Amino acid sequence: MFPIPKAALQPNTYAYEAEPLVKPTGFREYDARWFFGEELNLMGVQAVGMGLGTLIRRSGVRPEIVVGHDYRSYSTSIKMALVAGLMAAGIKVHDIGLCMSPMAYFAQFELGVPCVAMVTASHNDNGWTGVKMGMNPPVTFGPDEMTALKQIVLSADFDLAGGGSYVFVENFADRYIADLVTRKPMSRKLKVVAACGNGTAGAFAPRILEKLGCEVIPLDAELDHTFPRYNPNPEDMEMLHAMADAVRAHGADVGLGFDGDGDRCGVVDEMGEEIFADKIGVMLARDLCRVHGPSQFVVDVKSTGLFHADPVLRELGARTDYWKTGHSYIKRRVADLKALAGFEKSGHFFFGPPVGRGYDDGVVTAIAVLDMLDRNPDKSMGDLYRAIPKTWGSPTMSPKCADEVKYDVVDRVIARITALRDAGAAIAGQPLAELVTVNGIRVTCADGTWGLVRASSNKPELVVVVESPVSEARMREMFQAVDGILRENPEVGAYNQTI
Repeated sequence: MFPIPKAALQPNTYAYEAEPLVKPTGFREYDARWFFGEELNLMGVQAVGMGLGTLIRRSGVRPEIVVGHDYRSYSTSIKMALVAGLMAAGIKVHDIGLCMSPMAYFAQFELGVPCVAMVTASHNDNGWTGVKMGMNPPVTFGPDEMTALKQIVLSADFDLAGGGSYVFVENFADRYIADLVTRKPMSRKLKVVAACGNGTAGAFAPRILEKLGCEVIPLDAELDHTFPRYNPNPEDMEMLHAMADAVRAHGADVGLGFDGDGDRCGVVDEMGEEIFADKIGVMLARDLCRVHGPSQFVVDVKSTGLFHADPVLRELGARTDYWKTGHSYIKRRVADLKALAGFEKSGHFFFGPPVGRGYDDGVVTAIAVLDMLDRNPDKSMGDLYRAIPKTWGSPTMSPKCADEVKYDVVDRVIARITALRDAGAAIAGQPLAELVTVNGIRVTCADGTWGLVRASSNKPELVVVVESPVSEARMREMFQAVDGILRENPEVGAYNQTI
């Protein structure tokens, strides 16, 4: 019998090498993330594989799975430990090797395999690892599946049927690339900065954009798991500033930035101005409605209020549903509503048929941006951006807060703001017009200025976003109000960045 995983073990001891280590907090809302070595060891990864294989069989899904891994020094060993666990549970494993997360999702369709397990920590700092999982393409695990997996793993409740098998799929990247570039060529010759932050996308994204006819300036495209310049996170201002500098230096039409596992995309215009992903979503929603007619969209609660307020989107018949932040939540909501697209402020975009297959792919997002420019040959990226109503919005800010208490802190913030509303009190100098608690709390004032507080689903942090359609001063007032309420909780630490 495989041992029950421990929540903590001391490295460089007999117990550490002889028993599985799996810290319970690594099972997040919609994927798994651990700091490798301190919170998870290789026997622990094997236990996760056994648990995933057990869950697949108990769910009645055909026991076959695609696996892949990102470019970190330890990802291959983690993947192979996961594979050992899956095979012990009787799963047939199709290994596509080093890849981006969307390549693994594409493999489910291309290979006709129902399940996926992608070993990646996305944009997390070095030392982190994790697994993105699914059993029903294009959706990935949500809280129900993650809770079931957690219970199986932590109790060692495995069905080790044996009889699993392994096959390596050679040159799978060629099939993924061919799927994206077999299309009508673009009529507009675009110069593009492709920023990859030395992450996995560097092996694929610049090559794909070149095949589409773009003049590509690769930026930090050499694979280097130390991430020497900055973390590959297109929501991080350090990466956006590097993209902006490169766009200005090369006179590029647009800068496109990809995260560590290639499922997100960030954008900088021809002047080097960073455009937050939710505003890119507004621009793309306009473009897609003009091509496909009135359409349904899904956006996360961190996103701009323009999806409801933009008069052009209203005129074009766009309908937008604000939903929970998280790639699995938005992906599933897009599928449930049969939406044309879903947009997250983090840069996860999901294009349903006929544009895409419903999963998040940073390169598909980049192509959608380039297609939008191609359909507007007399306009620059900046022109399209300036055509939407101006708002003043913050980046996504992340004050530190331990995994064990972050949800409790958010509950306290919800209670505090709800009490203010019930008492008829103002926040940021304005009456409260609306509270949305589908994911944390989003509080909107009478003038449309809003602020959001939620718990990060994959890191020991909170998430704070503010926006105002009125002025930068109003945005800052909202931040001060939200931050003041947060500071009533001593567990809340420093921000990664602020306004």
